[in-house]
Amino acid sequence: MSNANLPSNRRDFLKTMSMVGAGLAATAVSLKPTESKAANVPARPARAKYMGGFAAPKLDTVRLGFIGVGARGSGAVSQFAQIEGTEIVAIADLYEDWAKNSGKGVQKLGKKSPILYYGSPTKYHELLARPDIDAVIICTPWEEHAPMCIAAMEAGKHAFTEVPMAFTIADLWKVVDTSERTGKHCMMMENCNYNREELMFLNLARQGVLGDLLHGEAAYLHPLREQMMEVDRGTGSWRTKYYATPNGGNLYPTHGLGPVAQYMNIARTEDNFARLVSFASPARGRNQYAKAKFPPDHKWNKMNFQCGDISTQLIKTQLGRTIMVQWDETNPRPYSRHDLLMGTKGTVAGYPARAAIEGFADTEEWSEDAKFEKLYEKYEHPLWKRMGELAKKMGGHGGMDFIMRTRIIECLRAGEPLDQNVYEGAMWSSVRPLSSKSEQEEGTSQKFVDFTRGNWKTTAPLGIIA
Repeated sequence: MSNANLPSNRRDFLKTMSMVGAGLAATAVSLKPTESKAANVPARPARAKYMGGFAAPKLDTVRLGFIGVGARGSGAVSQFAQIEGTEIVAIADLYEDWAKNSGKGVQKLGKKSPILYYGSPTKYHELLARPDIDAVIICTPWEEHAPMCIAAMEAGKHAFTEVPMAFTIADLWKVVDTSERTGKHCMMMENCNYNREELMFLNLARQGVLGDLLHGEAAYLHPLREQMMEVDRGTGSWRTKYYATPNGGNLYPTHGLGPVAQYMNIARTEDNFARLVSFASPARGRNQYAKAKFPPDHKWNKMNFQCGDISTQLIKTQLGRTIMVQWDETNPRPYSRHDLLMGTKGTVAGYPARAAIEGFADTEEWSEDAKFEKLYEKYEHPLWKRMGELAKKMGGHGGMDFIMRTRIIECLRAGEPLDQNVYEGAMWSSVRPLSSKSEQEEGTSQKFVDFTRGNWKTTAPLGIIA
């Protein structure tokens, strides 16, 4: 079939991809970062400092405050309370019963009862005003992450937020600038970086087992439309509105992208994101689900769910590498984060776990099951070796939540840089606004913002931590 006979949107897609492909071919030959003048990058504020390798003063005991203790936050309170060197000082939530339930959970662990703040959306400011809190864990609706991180750092606390860090480029700059000006950590808690498979892939990449890295695939394919049943309270009560955003882009890019970005040393000495294009499917599933499950006059049926059911991005890095990113929280499908990493000497992938590596498995054949376990035996990440069994017992997405939370406390107590810096959180989160703009402009290429202001070139890669 010739391009002339294709539907116009398909022709536009092929035209855009051909232009991107031409750019990739031009830059991929030398495998050296391209130099370009920074666009729309404001000067670093006065008396601010770069936070790329920042290590805060050691804390013998990390005194924690929590904002938001619903489904995600309540589990965070319970796990952090059981990590050595922590004290749960205070909890803030809009709902009294949620705050009290988490407080009682801390007491049941034999720990001191935390101070509770509830009943108002501004009560968390009273928690932030306390001088006996070192760090704040934020587990609230997406739109509250950036202002709460900023308020926490302004109050002299390190800020740790659930994903995403923010929803707009402007807010991401505010978070970065506040961290640099206050000298406080701000980490987006991307837990998938600590899953057993992702940790091993990082180890493989660091040891050069896969050769020169060329391509990655990242996704968050997770049917979540049942959350619409949470109408008044719970995740669905606030999250559902986002699916009504026209050309919303990828609303949740970081679970798959964070690990792939760390494999490739994105924003850390070796490489950085350069450009992105995005396309989305029609929006069908949410509207159909609302009609099937709710009365015609229900508020969900008064919404027009316009955000594409599946959104797909192609990212080009400064080295010319490519990363495919996908998001779909609507349609019935097997869960997947893709988690694929391809190099000149091999490829590894998840869902299901498989590998083709020179010297390990036939390069023409994917190895699975028992063979893949042999790969773990040889290249298991030291973090998983050290705490994997305990992490599985503690729970939290197979143990990765516990490892992430333990690492946060270990770094703060030891006075070491965090595994994820503020710039990585900003870069990964920026896929949402950039993908939205690309979709609004029918797939035009969008340039990534360099939140490091060029300092990524001097930022050490994340090592293999034991």
